[in-house]
Amino acid sequence: MISNPPAPTREDLAPRLDAAAGTWLDAALAEAAAAPDEREGDNVAVAPWELRFAAAGRHCGQEHADSVRTLLLLEARAGLTTLTRLYHQGTAAERRAVLLALPLRVTGPGALPLVEDALRTNDTRLVAAAVGPYAAAHLDPHSWRHAILKCLFTGVPVAAVDGLDRRAHGDAELARMLADFAAERTAAGRPVPADLYHALHLTGEES
Repeated sequence: MISNPPAPTREDLAPRLDAAAGTWLDAALAEAAAAPDEREGDNVAVAPWELRFAAAGRHCGQEHADSVRTLLLLEARAGLTTLTRLYHQGTAAERRAVLLALPLRVTGPGALPLVEDALRTNDTRLVAAAVGPYAAAHLDPHSWRHAILKCLFTGVPVAAVDGLDRRAHGDAELARMLADFAAERTAAGRPVPADLYHALHLTGEES
């Protein structure tokens, strides 16, 4: 069961946007609301709101881009087909927005390939977004454990991992993997991340 994060709203963003950005966003949301539920195939013209999705940071500021893009995905009722296309065609910032929106738009495990793709990268923005509520609900234990190691390897704080306390508790295999990772780092003369000991403590399997 996904514990959905709160969805951003136009009202939340209003006081943080200047007049030009607010006008742009209102037009973008209107275009998204008028869009068909899904479009199929590669020969269909790009919907106007999808162009707005790509341009969100330029018009509303990078600090608001995630919220603006999530609003557009919600207003457009973007399904798995659209989310997958936007992810694979998008920049890292656009991919991050898709990942953050997954628990709000996808109820089953169908979007796991997007999470798995993000976890294969070394882009900390994507890794952090990939280990949110959607991953907590749908990643199998093996993949989830490797996602924890990916965070430690790339320097993403384990605090970004949704449901870490719950899923780590009693996980002897995760404890073993963390202990092995720590031993490898120590043998190589490299520091062991403090987050590793935190995650190991959460397993309750410390020796």
